[in-house]
Amino acid sequence: MMKPINDRVVVKPAPADEKTKGGIIIPDTAKEKPQRGEVVAVGPGKDGNLMTVAEGDIVLYGKYAGQELSYEGTDYLIMREDDILVILDK
Repeated sequence: MMKPINDRVVVKPAPADEKTKGGIIIPDTAKEKPQRGEVVAVGPGKDGNLMTVAEGDIVLYGKYAGQELSYEGTDYLIMREDDILVILDK
């Protein structure tokens, strides 16, 4: 598995919505990037600051946050902990 460095976090984005609430199918070109995902790996922190997110946390992040990465056939985002806006209750 991946092990991020410093204050980096690896997030597995939630899948994009396939349909609207009214049942209309959304084509691939119109789907919005998800802004929610599950933390799968956390770095040790930076400059003595401990990380506040943990593996398994469900988080919301900024629309353009992170660097996209495909690893072993799965898509992930690598971002700084500062890019995470909120941790959701499980």
